[in-house]
Amino acid sequence: MIKKIYQINKETLNKEKYLLFYGINEGSKDIKTSEILLNKKKDEIFNFEEKDVLNNEEIFFDEILNKSLFSDEKIIIIKKSTDKILNLLKEIIDKKLNDLKIIVISGVLEKKSKLRSFFEKENNLICVPFYQDTYETLLDYAKNFLLKNNITISSSNINLIINKCNGDKKNLINELDKIHMFFLNKKKISTTDLIKLINLIENYSINELVDNCLAKNKNKTIQILNENNFDTHENIIIIRTFLIKSKKLLKLCTDYENNQNLDLTISNSRPPIFWKDKDITKQQISKWKSQNIKELIYKLGNIELEIKKNLDSSIKIITDFIINLVIKKANS
Repeated sequence: MIKKIYQINKETLNKEKYLLFYGINEGSKDIKTSEILLNKKKDEIFNFEEKDVLNNEEIFFDEILNKSLFSDEKIIIIKKSTDKILNLLKEIIDKKLNDLKIIVISGVLEKKSKLRSFFEKENNLICVPFYQDTYETLLDYAKNFLLKNNITISSSNINLIINKCNGDKKNLINELDKIHMFFLNKKKISTTDLIKLINLIENYSINELVDNCLAKNKNKTIQILNENNFDTHENIIIIRTFLIKSKKLLKLCTDYENNQNLDLTISNSRPPIFWKDKDITKQQISKWKSQNIKELIYKLGNIELEIKKNLDSSIKIITDFIINLVIKKANS
């Protein structure tokens, strides 16, 4: 039986015995799993990965079938699950064990997945897809958390936190927990405090610079260069950022060359591309071929060595590199 995430309340979690959580949203899966485990004893909870279960089925069944003297229920969590676990799950479900609850946790499962189909069609099973959070759902979660804990933060700083998390609710939860701990000893938090607290090492000017350069947006790239005075340390970060983004772009360009479908390439990207980055990523893919990206990655390695050997000239080296790159003819 398919259930939406908002339909899974505490009563459902307590009542249902077999649940499948699947999808890309690891943070939301963790939250729902934690709700199930709330107030449960440690000796009631057993964590496995699919490969460990399949390699030791006899031991796994012994664990399930053995009665505990200290608890009334066993909660079995099987992570990184795929279709390979299906036959074993069917065997367990057929035994109708009243004191057992099983939570099966998977990544993305396509429609043709036998595991997904089994949980969707059976009325006594619950199947919950966990899709990527939107900016709005992350904002709602952050506001509710801050309100519940009597924490006052400006809207601009809430946006700062959400952007730092890059669409991952798990990251958002971690950052909100840090802020909660901070407010146990202080009544106010400045933007400077917040940046230090959430380890905001990502320089958004640098990311914007690299993204626009790879998208061959000449005017925007030159504007960013003119508006920022990058120091020697930041020049190394710029090169490292170029390397990281170029390696990701290489995979996307290779996929696009194989399927010739830009939207499919974006949607199939792993890890997923956050909604706010999709447009500029499409621009980048359309401006590069995989072979050119490989050459760029090789050149970036040489540029990094050159900068380290000539720190006093690093600003000129990186500026010349970026300008030459952004004015170079696309796919050449």
